[in-house]
Amino acid sequence: MYDLAIVIRRLPYGSFILMAAIVLISFPPFIGHTTLLNLCGFTYGMQGFIPAAISTVGGSALVFILLRSLLNDRLRRWAATNEKWRALEAVIHAKGLPLIILIRISPFPPWVYSNTLFASIGSVSLSQFTFATLFVLPRVLLYVFVGSRIANLSDGEQRSHMDTTTIFINSCLVVGGILIAIISSSVVYYFVHKEINALHSGRPTTVALDTEALEGPEGVPLLENSLSP
Repeated sequence: MYDLAIVIRRLPYGSFILMAAIVLISFPPFIGHTTLLNLCGFTYGMQGFIPAAISTVGGSALVFILLRSLLNDRLRRWAATNEKWRALEAVIHAKGLPLIILIRISPFPPWVYSNTLFASIGSVSLSQFTFATLFVLPRVLLYVFVGSRIANLSDGEQRSHMDTTTIFINSCLVVGGILIAIISSSVVYYFVHKEINALHSGRPTTVALDTEALEGPEGVPLLENSLSP
């Protein structure tokens, strides 16, 4: 990584090369988002957060737009035959932005598959997806910081002073990521299976209940009643 960072740093537009690489690996089936964030920090120090943040948010939004526009019809046909996927769509539609943010900040599913997941769920809008992606930026900052510390560790005189700090931060990232992944996976699993059980038992589903809550006693939308003279 050291030799690669030196080469990129010497290039007049090295930061744009890193940004283009981050955008590229935001598309399936590529991987390596975390490694490139570390490389931003390794190459430019904490200043590497700016290109890392811009390309992370911009790249994920680009993936969302392209996949949604190119594969929308195919995904809808496939989702219509998949019970679990329909349940997942219903849960995300009902729970809204908080659940989207929770899934987004979780390290599981991995970055590229998280982008693909939300692009394939019709109830998630681009504005919701982009706003939820902003909550990933603190983690981006930490990965860039770790990369900058690794660069400092290449200096033998500083290695003994910063090795413990770097190990601690890396450990916190791993443990925190596992905890968030467990919480988000458990929440999604609970609501999806609750939705599937409702479909099987004939009880009103989450979406149906939300729809009824917005209607008056005669099935007239409450919004319409409130606007009537």
